[in-house]
Amino acid sequence: MEKTFILKGLDCPHCAAIIEKEVAELNGVSYSSVNLIKQTLTVKCEEARKVSIEAEIKAIVHSHEPDVEVLKKEEKISKKKNDEKDGTKARLLRLAIGALIYAVGFILTFIEDVSLYVKLIFLITSYIILGADVLLKAIKNISKGRIFDENFLMSLSTVGAFAIGEYPEAVAVMLFYQVGEYFQSMAVRRSRKSISELMDIRPDSATVKRNGELITVSPEEVSVGEVIVVKPGEKIALDGIVIEGNSMLDTRALTGESVPKSVHKGEKALSGCINQSGALTIRVTHMFGDSTASKIIDLVESASSRKSSTESFITAFARYYTPAVVILATLLAVFPPLVLGADWTDWLHRGMVFLVVSCPCALVISIPLTFFGGIGAASRHGILIKGGNYLEALNKVKTVVFDKTGTLTRGAFEVSEIYTQNGFTSEQVLEYAAGAECLSNHPIAKSILSAYGKDTAKSAVADYCELSGLGISALIGNKRVLVGNTKLMETEKIAFTPCEKEGTKAYVAVDGEYIGCILIADKIKGDSKKAITELKRIGVEKSIMLTGDDENIGRSVAKELNLDEYHAQLLPDEKIEKLEIIDQSKPHGSKLAFVGDGINDAPVLARADVGIAMGGLGSDAAIEAADVVLMTDEPSKLVEAIEISRATRRIVIQNIIIALGIKAVFLILGAFGIAGMWEAVFGDVGVALIAVLNAMRIIKK
Repeated sequence: MEKTFILKGLDCPHCAAIIEKEVAELNGVSYSSVNLIKQTLTVKCEEARKVSIEAEIKAIVHSHEPDVEVLKKEEKISKKKNDEKDGTKARLLRLAIGALIYAVGFILTFIEDVSLYVKLIFLITSYIILGADVLLKAIKNISKGRIFDENFLMSLSTVGAFAIGEYPEAVAVMLFYQVGEYFQSMAVRRSRKSISELMDIRPDSATVKRNGELITVSPEEVSVGEVIVVKPGEKIALDGIVIEGNSMLDTRALTGESVPKSVHKGEKALSGCINQSGALTIRVTHMFGDSTASKIIDLVESASSRKSSTESFITAFARYYTPAVVILATLLAVFPPLVLGADWTDWLHRGMVFLVVSCPCALVISIPLTFFGGIGAASRHGILIKGGNYLEALNKVKTVVFDKTGTLTRGAFEVSEIYTQNGFTSEQVLEYAAGAECLSNHPIAKSILSAYGKDTAKSAVADYCELSGLGISALIGNKRVLVGNTKLMETEKIAFTPCEKEGTKAYVAVDGEYIGCILIADKIKGDSKKAITELKRIGVEKSIMLTGDDENIGRSVAKELNLDEYHAQLLPDEKIEKLEIIDQSKPHGSKLAFVGDGINDAPVLARADVGIAMGGLGSDAAIEAADVVLMTDEPSKLVEAIEISRATRRIVIQNIIIALGIKAVFLILGAFGIAGMWEAVFGDVGVALIAVLNAMRIIKK
C-alpha cells in the first residue's frame, strides 16, 4: 500500500535525507522517498500498518523539524499562505537582533576599559538568540542516539570555542551558520518557486455551458462530455475536441515552442494552452486529473523523487563523512597534547576549526538542486524527464535507436499510386481496402480512407482482426478481405506480385485472390537530418533505425539521413530482439536510448536504458511508456535533452570539486594552525553558498 504525506514547511535537504532514511527503517515499510521540492513523503507499507504508520512518521519528522506540519495528501493544509512569509520574517528578525547585539559585543572586545563580564553578556546573549534552536536540536538528537549531524557539529565547535576563550569567534560561527542556513532555505524556496512558475499551466477555473447558461466553476467540477467555452486570452482548462470556433493557441508551456499553433473544429485542444484569438467551444474528453496539464505538472514535480546515482551517493557519503570528521577532529585536538605535550588551547582551537569546516551542507543541498534545476530547464524546452536518474543516464547515451514512422518521418501518409491485377479496377481495390481499414486508427488506414473519400458501411464489417506486424483481416459482406504487407500475403499463402517502388505497400486480397497494391508515401521530417547531424556532433557514436517497413524504404530513409545502421521488415517482437543485440554491442559504460512514438513501441521503450517518446503532446500512452517525453514532433529535441543533461553533470562535478577541494584546503590549513575560525566560517557557509548559486545556473539553461 502506498501513502503520501505533505511535509509543509520542510526546506532542509539534510533533514529530508535523514527523515527518508529513518522512515524507510520502520517496521513494515518497504519504500520511503522525500520530495523536497514538492514537500511530500511517499511511503510503501504493509496494509496492516496504514493506520499506525502516520503517528510514527510524525514523531520522526518532528524530532528533526518540530515546525513542519505533517498531513495526509488528501487533507487540506490548515496554515495560511502568509504563515511561511511570517516565519521568514521572524527568522530574519531574530538574525538581525542577534547580529546587532553581537556587533556591539564584538566592538567592546577592542575596548580595554570594558569589563570582560560586560563583553560576555553581549556575546552570550547574541549566542543564545542565534543558536538556542541549534543547541536544543543537538541535545534532543543526542538523547535519541542521533549524534552525528550538523547541529551537533555546530554546537560542539562553538561551545568548544567558548571553552578555550574564543568568544567572538564562537558567536561568529553560529551567526554565519544561521545566515548560511537562511540562504540555503531561500535557495530551495526559490528553486521551488521557479519550477512552479515554469509549470504555471494549471488553470484556476473553467467556463462550462449548463442548461443554456455559462457558469464559471473549478476545473475539477467539470465532467467528461460537458462543453466549455474559452475566450481569447484565457487558458484552456481541460483537454477536449473543438466543436465550434477557430483560433491560434500558445502552446509554449507544453512544448517550449514560441510559434502559435492553429486549431479548428474537430481538432484536439489541450489544457494548459492559451487561447490567443477566436472564442472556442470545446467538448471535454478527459477529467481534470487526467488532463495533459495535470499530468505534466505531476511528472515534473514528482521527478525529484527518482534520485540519480550521484544524489544517492552524496546522501550515503554524508552519513559516514560526519562521524569520520568528528573522530578526526577529536584526535587532532587530543592526540598532540596527550602524546607530544603540546599546548591544549592551541590544539583544541585547531579541532574546533576542523569541525566547522567539515560540515557537508554544500554537497547535500547543491547536488539535488542541480538535478531538479536540470529537470525544470528541460521542461521549459518541452522535454519531460521523469527523474534525476534518467537525466543522468542521458549524459552517457552513445547509441540512439529510432523508430521510423512518426519519429523520423511525418507519419502523414498519402496514397500515391494504386496497382491492380486480375481484372480489378483501382476504385475496386481502394473500396475493398477502405472497407477493411474503416475500424483502424493506424496512419496507413487513415490515408486509405482519405483517398477513398466516401463513407464506409462499418456495420457491414464483421470478424475484424488486426494482425500485429502484418495487417488487417475482415469479413465484408460474404468476402474475406486481407490488407497488409508482404508477410501477410506469404503467411496466407496468397500468390502476389511484389511492388518494387519505394514506399509503404498495402497489398489487397479478396477470398484468397490477390487484386492489387496500394502505394503509400511518407515524407521524412525536415528536422530529422539536422537531428542526426547534431547527434554526431555532440558525440553520439551510432544512430540506428528499426522499422517494420520493407527493405527498400528502410535503405532509402537511412541513406538520406546518413544513419549508421538500419534494420527493416521487423515485427514488434523482432524489434526487441534486435534492440537486445544492439545493446550488447554498445560501448562499455554507455547507455542506449530508443526514440519512438510511445504508442506502438511501448515494449521497446521499456527495454532501452532510456525510453524516449516522440510527439507526446496529448498522448497518454507516450507519457506513461517513456522515461523522457519530447512534447513536439522534432527529433532535434533529443539533442537539447542530452545537452541539458551534460550541462547538469558539469555543474554537479564543479560543485563536488568546489566543496571537497576548498574544504580539503581549509581542513589542512586548520590542522596546521594556519586557518582560524573566520576562515572556517568561509570554508563552511561560503562554500555552501557558492555551490548553491552555481547549482541554480542550470535553471536558466
